Amino acid sequence: RVRKMTDDRGREIKEAKPSTPVEIIGLNDVPIAGDVFKSFSNERQARMIADKRSQTKIESERRTTSALSLDDLSRQIKEGNVQEIPLIIKSDVQGSAEAVKSSLEKIDVESIRINVIRSTAGAISESDIMLASASSAIIIGFNVRPDATIRKKAAEEGVDIRLHNIIYKVVEQMEAAMKGMLEPVFEEVILGQASVRQIFKVSRIGTIAGCMVTDGKLVRNCEVRLIRNGVVAFTGRLNSLKRFQNDVKEVAAGFDCGLTIERFNDIKEGDIIEAFGEVEVDRE
Repeated sequence: RVRKMTDDRGREIKEAKPSTPVEIIGLNDVPIAGDVFKSFSNERQARMIADKRSQTKIESERRTTSALSLDDLSRQIKEGNVQEIPLIIKSDVQGSAEAVKSSLEKIDVESIRINVIRSTAGAISESDIMLASASSAIIIGFNVRPDATIRKKAAEEGVDIRLHNIIYKVVEQMEAAMKGMLEPVFEEVILGQASVRQIFKVSRIGTIAGCMVTDGKLVRNCEVRLIRNGVVAFTGRLNSLKRFQNDVKEVAAGFDCGLTIERFNDIKEGDIIEAFGEVEVDRE
C-alpha cells in the first residue's frame, strides 16, 4: 500500500499524473528499474495479484539441482561437464546490481554462459540462500555482507557466497572459473561480529563504540567493516579495543567492549562491526 507519496521537490501529494516523478513509501520489497506499477482501489485484489505474480517468479527461478561452489563449477567446466553458471546478484543499490549483471553477461568464454536468475538490491536473505540451493547458483554480494545467521544457513545448504566491492574483480574471478583456471587464492575469514549498543563522543579521540560481541571474536588491529542495514558503510582497521579501561588483544562472543575505528567516526547505534582476516588456501 502507498502510505506516502512525494514529488521531485519533496512535497507530499495525493495523486500522480502521467510523467510525474514521485517517491513512494510503503512498498514491501525493492522494485527493479523498469518495473511497472499498477494501482487498485481494492487492497484484497492487489494482494491477490501480487502474490500470484510473486509465486510465478519464484517458480520460474527455481531448478531442481543441488548447490555447487565456484570451485566445483570450475572443475566441472574443465572436465567439460558444465555449460552454464547460474548466479544470484545482491548489491547495495539497484544500479550496482545491474552494472554487475551487465558486466558478467558480457564475458565471452566458448561454450559457457552466465545465467543471472536474480539481481536485486538489499542484504543477502534466507530467500536468496534457498533459491541458490535449489538452483545450484552462486551468490555474488556486491557491497553487502551476510550476517552470522545467513552465513550459517549458507553453510548448511552448501551455498557459495562470493563478496566483492570492485566490479572488475567479480569479472576476473568469474572469467577464471569459466575457463577452469582458478588459481590458489587468499580466502577471507570472518573472525567475528559485534553489535553497537552505545556511542560515546570523546574529544581528541573521536567516537568510541560500546559494543557486544555477538559472534566469534574481535581482535585488536584487525580489519573491520561497518555494516549498516545489511550494507557495507565503511571498511578500515580497528584502532583500539578495550574492556572497561584496559587494552585487550581480543574480546570473545558474549562480552562487551569499547572500540574505535581508524579514521572513521560516523558510528551509530545498531551498526554491526564485522572483523575479518585472510588465509591462503589451495584449491583442490
